[in-house]
Amino acid sequence: MSQREKIIRLKTVLLRTGLSRSTLYRKIADGTFPRQLPISINGAGWHESAVDRWIADPGGYRASDSERATR
Repeated sequence: MSQREKIIRLKTVLLRTGLSRSTLYRKIADGTFPRQLPISINGAGWHESAVDRWIADPGGYRASDSERATR
């Protein structure tokens, strides 16, 4: 049985990464941080595994072509 992907919200992402909100969104725009996913009309979250990959190598993270295409 495969394990479900956990979605984490902005507050958790900021706590885990140590980034400010403005820096986080700038990095998303630059393609150097995973994009958020819409989870409701007014809410968004991130795949925890994507944030973990960024934490493991923040300088080496680059959005994949498929992530950039969804902008």
